[in-house]
Amino acid sequence: MDSYFNTETDFKQDHLIQEYRITLPMSLEEFRVGHQFSVNEVSKEETGGKEGVEIVAQFPFNDPSNPLRANGKTFPEGYFTHKIYYGARKLPRTIHMLFPTGGLEFHERSWDAFPYSRTVILAADGHKYPKDFFYVVIETFYAADNGTSENIHGLTGRDLSQRRVRKIDIANGAISSMDYKAELDPCLVGSEKAGRAPIPKDITGEWMNNVNPVMTCYKVVKVWCRWFGLQDQIQKQILRSYDMYFLLYHRKLVCWMDKYYGLTMEDLRKTEKETKEELDVKRLSGEACGTFWR
Repeated sequence: MDSYFNTETDFKQDHLIQEYRITLPMSLEEFRVGHQFSVNEVSKEETGGKEGVEIVAQFPFNDPSNPLRANGKTFPEGYFTHKIYYGARKLPRTIHMLFPTGGLEFHERSWDAFPYSRTVILAADGHKYPKDFFYVVIETFYAADNGTSENIHGLTGRDLSQRRVRKIDIANGAISSMDYKAELDPCLVGSEKAGRAPIPKDITGEWMNNVNPVMTCYKVVKVWCRWFGLQDQIQKQILRSYDMYFLLYHRKLVCWMDKYYGLTMEDLRKTEKETKEELDVKRLSGEACGTFWR
């Protein structure tokens, strides 16, 4: 297996850093299953016409002698996934300038050790574009609270002082008319199987204090690229893309609950080969589809 990236020593550039807090009306175990289901579904939506997602490898890991470490905790076992993202049309023009034709492929390596996960995204050509040239690192803690943990990642030094906290409100977040779909509006769609009503629509976000069960994804995103004159612009644009991606993705996750409620992680693991084969067929045929930069 690819060795773990040490986030304390491998990614020490002057990256932009932002912490997202995404509160959801579900339990931790419901989220875990729903997240795996939704990742697979979104990958299918975003794949077609030589663009989208290729699953290179996915398998469990268990390494007590070299565990994942985060905020003083160790996570020796979990699930590793390696994906390649292809997508010239899905990237902003500034990224095209950073990575010329042929370079618009990105490798994503993820270690899921729930309730902690680590994702590292690098350019495909590690010799031409090493990690001191470009990287995105996403570390996530999942907690059964409503977004009130102030430093769950145990950030210190520059990362703590430079961190900006952004709360994603899946009920009230601004969505363009092009992206809005009533069937993916959690204020309209509940879960019959789980006996959950839609989220009350209130502009204050007070619903987060009233729902039960409740949990929050605490995502720290670090973005770095080295490009004189464009560095700040590119880094900020990438972070803005995550603002909208996290909002839309988690609205889908909540509204799709009836599709995965009652499934287990074991059920979803059994479909991995089928999902990989479906993505391979879609990527190599048909037209490009999914979300494009506007």
